[in-house]
Amino acid sequence: MLSIGIVGLPNVGKSTLFNALTKKSVEAENYPFCTIDPSVGVVSVPDQRLEELNEFSKSKKMVPAAIEFVDIAGLVAGAHSGEGLGNKFLANIREVDAIAELVRIFEDDKIIHVEGKIDPMDDVEVINLELIMADFQTVTKRLDNVEKDVRRQDKNAIIEKGVLQKIEKVLDDGKFASTVEMDEEEIKIVKALHLLTMKPIFYILNKKSGGQNLDEIEDERYDQLIKFFEETGAKYVKVDAQIEHELQDFAPDEKEEFKQQLGGSADDIDGLIRTGYELLDLITYFTTGEDESRAWTIKRGWAAPMAGTAIHTDFKDKFIKADVINWQDLISCGSHAVAREKGLKRIEGKEYVVKDGDVIEFRI
Repeated sequence: MLSIGIVGLPNVGKSTLFNALTKKSVEAENYPFCTIDPSVGVVSVPDQRLEELNEFSKSKKMVPAAIEFVDIAGLVAGAHSGEGLGNKFLANIREVDAIAELVRIFEDDKIIHVEGKIDPMDDVEVINLELIMADFQTVTKRLDNVEKDVRRQDKNAIIEKGVLQKIEKVLDDGKFASTVEMDEEEIKIVKALHLLTMKPIFYILNKKSGGQNLDEIEDERYDQLIKFFEETGAKYVKVDAQIEHELQDFAPDEKEEFKQQLGGSADDIDGLIRTGYELLDLITYFTTGEDESRAWTIKRGWAAPMAGTAIHTDFKDKFIKADVINWQDLISCGSHAVAREKGLKRIEGKEYVVKDGDVIEFRI
């Protein structure tokens, strides 16, 4: 299961957000291999399509797709050199597949900011600099180690040195390693280093209902932040972590009503989860029947045999064919038989690339 690490400076609402997220936790029995850890929440990915398929099949059980959110140890400036819980922070963040940076965009004198002022762009720069400096240390150390093999004219070492030097330069310029253009061979080399700035990153802007939110008062600090997102092509969502935490047990319509009464204008937790899912370039296919309707998570671009490994690793080798239909086509037809008559349910072979929203029956 892929994971997203939540990082942020102290007092930006990280724990509050994590608590709101973990109320979306899935039943552990459906994901028996998940680590039981208080800082890890296995969260269901909201999907209306699954609910409609569940109703269509009158399934006894519905199992959503899931993703892990990890509450990363607190960050302070100097983490890359071991300040605060720096070593724990870096160790934890290396293990996740993507990073969600939480920054505060509201003023509140009762909640002290570690820097003594609210400046979300400054927060982002502090966090990103720590990631960049940690990677810079990793790359320079690796360059030293590979030099001996380069002197022996080792072909792979020469290629590695070349890509490491390119990365070292962009890191030294204050940019992420992910901005370096690399071919497949170079990407394979770099992957082994587990660089932090090669991970997908999105930003969560924490608001406060009824508070002085920078996005609502035409504040220059907010404009600078949005300009940065536009220039870097970064994804971002706005949430009110405290409200999401307080209203987590309410029905969706009641929750929306309360948020409007409180003047809230942020995205909800479901939107945050979906953004993280998309950031990891994940798609969902479904299996549905009387016993169970289930969403399965795979990487975009996987062919049918590989997609089957989400259900069981044996499916890749034992795959023969797959019956495939788009979820909406199936529901519109009213039955599998009608869908087959109309040619909407078709048999696909090993080369078929699974699409988001496919309903699949594997033949093995």
